[in-house]
Amino acid sequence: MKIMAPKVHAEWVTFPSGDDEIRGYLARPTHIERPPTVIMAHENLGVTSHRRAVTELFAAADYACLTVDLYSRIGGRPPQDYTTADERRAKAFLAARDEQAIPDLAAGLDYLAGRGDVDTTRTAAVGFCLGGGLVLAWATMTDRLACAVPLYGLPELPPSYSPTGTTRSRIEIADQVRCPIQAHFGGADEVIPLDQVARLEEALKLSGEHIEVHVYEGAGHAYHDDTHPNHHPEAAKKTWDGTMAFLKAYL
Repeated sequence: MKIMAPKVHAEWVTFPSGDDEIRGYLARPTHIERPPTVIMAHENLGVTSHRRAVTELFAAADYACLTVDLYSRIGGRPPQDYTTADERRAKAFLAARDEQAIPDLAAGLDYLAGRGDVDTTRTAAVGFCLGGGLVLAWATMTDRLACAVPLYGLPELPPSYSPTGTTRSRIEIADQVRCPIQAHFGGADEVIPLDQVARLEEALKLSGEHIEVHVYEGAGHAYHDDTHPNHHPEAAKKTWDGTMAFLKAYL
């Protein structure tokens, strides 16, 4: 993922979220005075090199993009005390539970609003996997988002991923989203059953907002990540092109 470096300035920034100071990776175009903004929510691996590259790609596309580090309080990485892959994922989701992570995303937007060099009246939320579910939930709670784009966000979190010890459903709240949504899923996702995607789409449409749900045949989970074994170039390109068109329409 190469970008035109002269057009983009990228840096780590810190800002308050409640009583804590957290950080985020901010990239913005240098040739636009007050660009529209994107708040990005990362997957359960944290702010990886790939996630930073995508942050910069948004800046190269003329958006100021802030990826909030939802693991700021624990050193910028998800919990490392696990013995199995499922335990790793469960602990990562619990460390970025809605009750903490959504206020962190909102704090990131507050930080951008206070800078003066970006336009937060035009803000989108974009999320991947864990972050996809977070931006869906956030879109039911705020009127500050012009649109949201979740990529392979889990429609239902299993009990081990939820702080309540019971299934946490995005489907049950999807009819309450307050902005247009464009959601992307892999048709061969080994994590997300397609029946959940269908039920999520039905629920989202009850909101009365403009809703798009795209499913890419043959693409697995995390297909957009070009450092991941599941990378699917065709689906990734269609997703990026669709996201750019959606943001252009609503920001």
